Amino acid sequence: MFTGSTRPTHRRVRDSAPLAVGDSLERRAAASSLLAGFGSSTLRAKLLVPPARAMGEGGELAAEKHVRYIVTVEKKKDSFESLVMEHIRLNGAYWGLTTLDLLHKLDAVDAGEVIQWIMSCYHPESGGFGGNVGHDPHVLYTLSAVQVLCLFDRLDVLDVDKVADYLRRAPWLLQNVSGLQNEDGSFSGDIWGEVDTRFSYIVICTLALLHRLHKINVQKAVDYIVSCKNLDGGFGAMPGGESHAGQIFCCVGALAITGSLHHIDRDLLGWWLCERQCKEGGLNGRPEKLADVCYSWWVLSSLIMIDRVHWIDKDKLAKFILNCQDKENGGISDRPDNAVDIYHTYFGVAGLSLMEYPRVKPMDPAYALPLDVVNRIFLRKGY
Repeated sequence: MFTGSTRPTHRRVRDSAPLAVGDSLERRAAASSLLAGFGSSTLRAKLLVPPARAMGEGGELAAEKHVRYIVTVEKKKDSFESLVMEHIRLNGAYWGLTTLDLLHKLDAVDAGEVIQWIMSCYHPESGGFGGNVGHDPHVLYTLSAVQVLCLFDRLDVLDVDKVADYLRRAPWLLQNVSGLQNEDGSFSGDIWGEVDTRFSYIVICTLALLHRLHKINVQKAVDYIVSCKNLDGGFGAMPGGESHAGQIFCCVGALAITGSLHHIDRDLLGWWLCERQCKEGGLNGRPEKLADVCYSWWVLSSLIMIDRVHWIDKDKLAKFILNCQDKENGGISDRPDNAVDIYHTYFGVAGLSLMEYPRVKPMDPAYALPLDVVNRIFLRKGY
């Protein structure tokens, strides 16, 4: 299961088409607001948190320990990890809850309490969600909120069209601002106007989950993403921006959902991505950087999408992830012997899921949700 040649071989590229329910994992790609930071060192807090113990031994996934870690970390409101995540707590909820579901333990939390808290971050006047109660709305947190509600099958608590309109036109913006989609097809994250290909992916993913993708100009959105493609086959945050595995994930994911993968040179991008595997088996985000567990998701999902995942050594990658576990207290870190956090725990388990690790639910890379959740969303008629 974790085998695969690292030597590129040429295979026929299949025609691009919009992702459909029942597609194989090899056809699905990319997604989530996971996107709050690509390998952010802020979340690791290595110098201020005691180093994890009982790590570096590899072996099996310590699933029960990870479940206990996720459930207890939320209760430690005064911990350093809790404080540094104050502004992105909704993203943290998504990371932790999705990990629980992948490990078949979503029932370890009170669904009613979670949903009540999620909705306390909602801004009914705009239709968007903030990263915590009382925080300003942003597309980053709006996607996380929608994903969590998908986990619990509770999209019914949303005014779906209100959320979709927030992403499309944002009527609460200043009158001289037309909406979150800009004239060139790009998207702003909030009223302050920052543009980034992360936001393109987030809007497309959120609207697809809500069955409202028709609310935006999809062709313009695709054209903008393609304009961010580089000569090395990768994508940056904006036209001319450096290729980065996290941005590549966002662009490939958006093109996947919109059925526009024909814009990608799969061999060229696949080579750039497989070159991200370091000698210890882990993946990095750019040349000459250290391996980091989070890129197990960013890189692997993109390789699956373009059908080039056989170009890396999945066995070595799985061992790298398992070596980053804290087997005593639970959690996964960015690399062996560093402090654990929710962010890397999610990405480690999600990466193992993409490699079909035993007793971990299959993950849908297109929407960064368990496959059964995505099937439920798209198989349901009359939504």
